[in-house]
Amino acid sequence: QVPLVESGGGLVQPGGSLRLSCRISGNVRRAGSVAWYRQAPGKERELVAGMSATNTVVYGDSVLGRFTISRDIAESATTVELQMNALKSEDTAVYYCNAPYRPRGPPGEYWGQGTQVTVSS
Repeated sequence: QVPLVESGGGLVQPGGSLRLSCRISGNVRRAGSVAWYRQAPGKERELVAGMSATNTVVYGDSVLGRFTISRDIAESATTVELQMNALKSEDTAVYYCNAPYRPRGPPGEYWGQGTQVTVSS
């Protein structure tokens, strides 16, 4: 069973919105913390948003005020969503769900397969 599975990417016009979803299952859920990263062609991977087990949230400077991370814990799986509003062309990237999230630390050991977000008119 793949522990992190993302969905929700696609093509959107500038100013539009998208919602990404990450389903977390298995032992990965125990950490309770998760993050979204993204990587654009030719650029380094960057943290988009992270949520700790105690619901402390951190956003990357470039998305602050436009993106919102949320988490829903169910019996069978945890779902983490990234609501992206006021999208810009520079938000174009492959977005990855990652766990466990370590504030000010390196990314966790588990990665989703990635989902492409393209912002273009």
